[in-house]
Amino acid sequence: MPHSIRSMGIVLSLFALASAALAQPATVKDPEAVPMPSVAANVNGQPIYEVAVERALMSIPEDERTKARQEVVQYLVDNAVIDQYLAALKVAVEPMDVDQHLATFKEEVKKHDQDFALMLKRMKLTEAELKEQIFHQLRWEKFVNMQATDVKLKALFNHMPEAFNGTTLRARHILIDAGTDPKARQDATAKLLELKAQIQKEIADGMAKLPADADNLAKEKQRQQLIEDCFGEVAKKISTCPSKAEGGELPWFPRYGSMVEQFSKAAYALKPFEISDVVTTTFGCHLIVVVGRKDGPATKFEDDKVKDAVKEVYEARLKEAVLDQMKPRAKVEIVPMK
Repeated sequence: MPHSIRSMGIVLSLFALASAALAQPATVKDPEAVPMPSVAANVNGQPIYEVAVERALMSIPEDERTKARQEVVQYLVDNAVIDQYLAALKVAVEPMDVDQHLATFKEEVKKHDQDFALMLKRMKLTEAELKEQIFHQLRWEKFVNMQATDVKLKALFNHMPEAFNGTTLRARHILIDAGTDPKARQDATAKLLELKAQIQKEIADGMAKLPADADNLAKEKQRQQLIEDCFGEVAKKISTCPSKAEGGELPWFPRYGSMVEQFSKAAYALKPFEISDVVTTTFGCHLIVVVGRKDGPATKFEDDKVKDAVKEVYEARLKEAVLDQMKPRAKVEIVPMK
């Protein structure tokens, strides 16, 4: 089950991905003796303390921490938004469930010959904070279980069965990073449509050079090669993605979990060697062409492993939906580093 406290590996990951609510420092009696904790961000007035960011960055190589910091802060902000949303819904968790999971965690730590108190100290975490983190995790799981009915899960499976059978695609793309300015995105879209027309003309000109008696197999092989070559050359010249060096070619990717949803959805809707219309994502505006597809075996929703995989995807999409709804309404302040 995603986010379960029962697995030692997932429990330990909770330390690295601590939620904003658990960044609260231990209460002190003499505020003059202990410096006030630094704040990394505020979400609707709730502080995210710097210690939570430091905790998450522990697993990142030192030379990459500056780059990773922004992503970590945004992750903690997202967690705070979700925690506040669930609190407003009054999703309840029994204290005995928290205690039971804490006891299980302590047993797992002991089995791995680790000292519980030392582990908490190393992670700059108190037992009270760990219990609160377990509480938030259990509350999220309960919310997911309330939402993830068999009807909804089966509908998701039927909507994109290729996400659960190992199907992968290989694609090329041309990206123009237009930021968030509407005019810049409009210009990028117009530019990509011009490029698409240019590529299609080059393909048509190349096909016209084939012998009149060429068979259908030869024609299709030539068409596919022309698409890869023409598309790739334009990607090398125009694309703002690092993949431009390879003519916009991307590694094989599954339907869900590797690419942003707008990109993946558009790519999986294409036939092989069909060039997409302009696709807009958080990265910018794209043209996409699928140049390879490996279909997985047929799967059934009733298979327990398949159902678990569907629930995992449903949970991720549910989190995205909550953030899409609540984050624009939240008052978020990112505090510059001193």
